[in-house]
Amino acid sequence: MYNEETIISKWISDMYDMDQTDISDVEFALSIIGEKPKRVLEVACGSGRILVPLAKAGHSVTGLDFDEYMLDKISARAKGMKNITWQKSDVIKEDWGKGYDVVMLAANFLFNIIADIDYAKAQMLVIQKSSNALVSDGHIYIDYGYTLHPENWFGNANENVVWQGTDSNGNTGKMTLLNSSFDSKTGLNKFVRRFELLLSDGTEIKQDIPSTKHFATLEQIHKWLEVAGFIVEEEYGDYSRSPISEMTNRAIIWARKK
Repeated sequence: MYNEETIISKWISDMYDMDQTDISDVEFALSIIGEKPKRVLEVACGSGRILVPLAKAGHSVTGLDFDEYMLDKISARAKGMKNITWQKSDVIKEDWGKGYDVVMLAANFLFNIIADIDYAKAQMLVIQKSSNALVSDGHIYIDYGYTLHPENWFGNANENVVWQGTDSNGNTGKMTLLNSSFDSKTGLNKFVRRFELLLSDGTEIKQDIPSTKHFATLEQIHKWLEVAGFIVEEEYGDYSRSPISEMTNRAIIWARKK
């Protein structure tokens, strides 16, 4: 997914599913979208953690993702369902289709884009492509990890263990973030992803991947939405519908295409 070795990518897909067990964000998204059946596109749908519950709720859903190992997990979860499709896609370079009622940029996707272009431009582009994929009066749903003080989140050079565990193939590993820094002027967070795996056959693998991400401010996101023809209708800082504040850690936005 981030230029890691194949066996690491497979390990990541298992660790993600083992770690992401809270369904608060899924339930909240369902409450915002509503019960009336809609045609929904989820960008970066991963292993279907959100996509499958949307389908079970009666929506006609399509998922796009770059990671084939994550996508491979959907079929078992969606067995027998006729209102769900998914495909491998580079969402920056490839077309998303048209005619959707809702486009979802959930699960902090805006901060986890994979692209070979300027990060902020990629963030702006996915918002514009969301608009292009929607019908008139369709909605974009954004769930973005957000803080009023990003320097406190990202300006920490200490080691941070993200995942640690054994995958379905018996490979044990650890993913650590190292040397994190944050430039408040550019909004760039630079760090190193370190993967250390002990494979079931005794082989050891270690890979360091230098990484850069762009933390978009709320003002930037609002501007990108405006340029793409959206009007913000609802905005929250957590799944209890609190306003964005010093105490919240999300920017959850429901905006309508004009």
